[in-house]
Amino acid sequence: MPDGPTLSQDVTQAGTASIVNLPNIITFGRLCAVPLAFWMIIDHRIDQAFILFMVAGASDALDGWLARRYGGNAIGAMMDPVADKALLVTMYVTLAAVDILPAWVAILVVFRDVVIVGGVVILSVMGHAIVIRPLYISKVNTLAQLMLVAASLLQGGYGVGLPWLTTVLIWGVTLTTLASGAAYVWNTARGG
Repeated sequence: MPDGPTLSQDVTQAGTASIVNLPNIITFGRLCAVPLAFWMIIDHRIDQAFILFMVAGASDALDGWLARRYGGNAIGAMMDPVADKALLVTMYVTLAAVDILPAWVAILVVFRDVVIVGGVVILSVMGHAIVIRPLYISKVNTLAQLMLVAASLLQGGYGVGLPWLTTVLIWGVTLTTLASGAAYVWNTARGG
């Protein structure tokens, strides 16, 4: 019987170490916050949902910083945008369900994502290699979406906010969502 660890134990430990790291744990925690955020909004605990949303935002910045500083991995790189998108889509759909945001805004935000993801899946099945690179307009759109959710939760949960700001943000999200979706479709159609 060997005195030290076996090769299979070394491989298992190395595989686990690369998957289980602090940035991935934080990202997984953010993903687990999605059903909690849904429940809080449906249960009209909008103030608590605001706090959870802000903590999730801070955790996104923290896990990104940790991954850059100490080295991330492929699992974290795939899990991070899934957690972010799951939280945003859930917030839009749920806030629309409780009449804090207009339903048409939630439909627009979700439809854009369905078009992008659906297009990638269809083109991949057809044998086309598709690489999605974040566009500048997409980053502006994400920022506008985050700001609208935060402002809506703040106003709905604490009565703090400016109604005109929410209206401006709704139109900002609308315009950047349309522009971002069109830019992705245009770039994919051009083969870029």
